[in-house]
Parts: sequence; structure tokens; C-alpha cells
Amino acid sequence: MPSHQTLVALSRDPISEKFIFKLKDLALGFGATLHTQGDQISNGIYHSARWECNHHLDAPQREALRNTAANFNSDLCFLKTDLDPKAIRVLAMDMDSTLINIECIDEIADFTGKKSAVAEITEATMRGEIKDFKESLRRRVALLEGVHADALEAVYRERLRPNPGAIELLAGAHQRGLYTLLVSGGFTFFTEKLREQLGFKQTQANTLEIIDGKLTGKVLGDIVDGAAKAAHLDLACQALGVDKSNAITMGDGANDLIMMNGSGISVAYQAKPVVKEKADAAFDRVGLDAALLLIT
Repeated sequence: MPSHQTLVALSRDPISEKFIFKLKDLALGFGATLHTQGDQISNGIYHSARWECNHHLDAPQREALRNTAANFNSDLCFLKTDLDPKAIRVLAMDMDSTLINIECIDEIADFTGKKSAVAEITEATMRGEIKDFKESLRRRVALLEGVHADALEAVYRERLRPNPGAIELLAGAHQRGLYTLLVSGGFTFFTEKLREQLGFKQTQANTLEIIDGKLTGKVLGDIVDGAAKAAHLDLACQALGVDKSNAITMGDGANDLIMMNGSGISVAYQAKPVVKEKADAAFDRVGLDAALLLIT
């Protein structure tokens, strides 16, 4: 029978025979047969194994297989069978909690004693419980009114760190000639610094209004929400003469789903359940740079 999906396991440890047996046995219970595709691959950091699957796996079945992989400290990806890794030309990423370890707006709010109030809205938005991202952002930014602009630099210097594998991912992407795009519902103050630090070709984010050295609680210009993220990716692809199927996308929250939908490979990094369910790959145990094995 023709293959319906390609399964890829990613781990920091060699893929064991016991893991492979468990995975194939569970798949068989779903009416699926997994055929080993080539030898295991290691880049010195991660190990990868591939199988062809002759069955279309639904969301509960994928979750069950991922749970089995988790028992062996591995992440499991479900890729399109016609994917050509060499055809990937664009890497598009979210910033907060994907590229970096924090939600910047929550940390800025900490300087006003309102972190918990802002974080509660942020979490509900990322889980998809608050559907209107623009209104969510306006509500949160309004709580930042009066914060001194120096707080932005303090957050960047003292609290913001690239997530594991971020630096290696960007270096590897640029080595492969990928166009790198950072699209964020966060703020330009941080995306510009990360562009300088990591070499992104393009960044898109929101601009905080600052008057007399203090945040006014307002955002300038159009807000970058989920639809805007997707639009910026589409424009970047068009400029290169390719389409979304030639992109690998990475995010963690519900506002990343429009951008991720229809891309060649979508990666949910330490993501909310609604994002993991819909993404091709869910990284919970490996670093961001494990994505390089998916496009090798």
C-alpha cells in the first residue's frame, strides 16, 4: 500500500529496539504498518529514525504514538510523504516562548506589579481561549502604562535567553541558505535585538508607544496577530518565488496556527495542546536545532 505519512523520531539518545517494537506494535493496533526508512541518523547531538506508514493516522492515534515516544524520551513527528527536505527555503518562527524562554510582555508587567494579571491573559490567549488576539494585546499593553522604557532593556539583559538550540538552528538555517523570518505578536524592541544577535533576514512585530521615556499603554500602527504572521510569511515566500509548502514554521501558541497551517513542516515547540494536536512535529524533549534533521 502507498505510504500516507512519514514518521520521524527525534531523541538525544540512540533509538532503541524496544522503542521501535512498542511503536510498531501500537501502530499495528490502529491498522497501520510502519516500514523502516533507511538507517538511523545522528548529527552528534540528536538521533533520528524514520518509518513509512501505510495508514492515515488521526489526532488521537498520533497523540497515543507520541505518548509512547515520550516514554522513551523521544519526540515524534508526522511528515507529509511527498515532502522534499531540499525544497524548504524559508524558516519562519514565533518569538515569545518559542525562540526565547519568556513572554516579554509578562516580564515588562512585572515592573508594575501586574505580571500575574497580564500573564493570565497571555496564557488564555495562547491556549486559544481568547480568540481576538488584537483585543488581548491591547488589554495587556494598557496595563503597562507608566512603565519606564528602561524596563525593556532590563528584560532583555536580565531575563531573556534564547531557548535551547536556537543559536544552532539559526546558524544551520543560514548555512543551508534559508530565508529566516521572525514574526511576533510581541515587540520590535526585542525582535530587532534578536535580529542583530542571531542574523534573521526579516523581523515583524508590534511597536510600543513611548512618550517622555515611559510606555503609554498603547501600540503604534497595525497589530501583528495570527493572520498578519501568516501574511508576512506568504509575502516572504512570494518574494523568493516559492509558496508556503516550501517553509518550515515554528510556534507555541494558538496565534501561530494560521502561519503554521499549510507549511511544509510545522513544529510546535513546548507548545499548548491545541498547537501540538495540529502540528506535524511537537518538540518537548529536543531543542529547536533538532528541526535541522527534518530538512536534511
